[in-house]
Amino acid sequence: MFESSLLELSASALRQNLQFIRGLLPQGCTLSSVVKGNAYGHGISSFVRLAESNGIRHFSTYSADEAFAVNQVLKESSSVMIMGDADGAALEWAITHGVSFWVFDEGRLQDALRIAQRTGMPARVHLELETGMNRNGFSPSGFGMALELIRNNPHAFTFEGICSHLAGAESISNHYRIERQRERFEESTARLHTAGFTSVNRHLACSAGVLRYPDVCLDLVRVGIMQYGFFPTRETYIEFTTRNPQVRNPLQRVLTWRSKVMTVKEVAKGEFIGYGTSYQAAEPMTIANIAVGYSHGYSRSLGNLGYVLIRGQRAPVVGVVNMNQISVNVTHLTEVHRGDDVVLIGCQGDDEITVSSFSDVSSQVNYELLTRLPVEIPRVVVA
Repeated sequence: MFESSLLELSASALRQNLQFIRGLLPQGCTLSSVVKGNAYGHGISSFVRLAESNGIRHFSTYSADEAFAVNQVLKESSSVMIMGDADGAALEWAITHGVSFWVFDEGRLQDALRIAQRTGMPARVHLELETGMNRNGFSPSGFGMALELIRNNPHAFTFEGICSHLAGAESISNHYRIERQRERFEESTARLHTAGFTSVNRHLACSAGVLRYPDVCLDLVRVGIMQYGFFPTRETYIEFTTRNPQVRNPLQRVLTWRSKVMTVKEVAKGEFIGYGTSYQAAEPMTIANIAVGYSHGYSRSLGNLGYVLIRGQRAPVVGVVNMNQISVNVTHLTEVHRGDDVVLIGCQGDDEITVSSFSDVSSQVNYELLTRLPVEIPRVVVA
């Protein structure tokens, strides 16, 4: 109600992005919307509702607390899958609420077995394989043990999937490593049939995998950054547009970050602006102050480097970024007033401040900036 900024989620942009992604997938492949990191900063509750209105019926989170948040807004026909943290009470919650989860070691599988036997609710499991990421996943011998445990306890488990994660599909430098992962995954998949499992979903591809390795789009794909309107890296964007020169950019940014001018102030030549001496006015200046700072996710590294849009034109940040406020130079603009619309990320007039432009002047990447947007900033769906 009293927010100093808000995040707008564009329904039309998401619709366009999902249409593009679905066009890349083989028939029968399920699109799982990855909403970890508070839906990449877009807000789980707002984004999940919006995604469901566009036909998404499967969601992936990292942790059980994220899955709980998704479950609060899910329709009955949709499901959620936990790809990472879910142990103890969180694991029991997942099992008793029919939430599927990845299992990547014997300990979690044994815990799931005990809970399922005690509660009478089958554990919906996806076995993660170690194919070369060297993070989580069963080794070949551990995978055999897991298959045997599941086969011997058919009432305790619903064996939904076999999965792994590609170690850098967004870069050609990782091509050999990705190829080896695919080979190992295929070897493990063949063992499913030998063990008598014939209806298990296979999933390996993320956004970069969908773009660069179409043949790893198996029964399900886990798409995160691309649905929000971003190519995983500039390299993947260049590769796609080179292969498809008739297409400029098929993705649209879902998120716009807006605020308003709080005050307008005249500064005399020679005066310093804000804390310290990082910016000194070389001439008489007009500055606008905006009630957004690093506590709101606007990185401190953007001091004297960032830009915002006011009245359709760029206004540079002057001085350091404060905890709750930034100052921008509006000397070149006319008729700037308190209450004027300010775009921190997004379009205004014919110009745009992109998320990638932040990474051009700071050490943040797209994923980092988005996921650091505070939960407290309101998310509002617009057409």
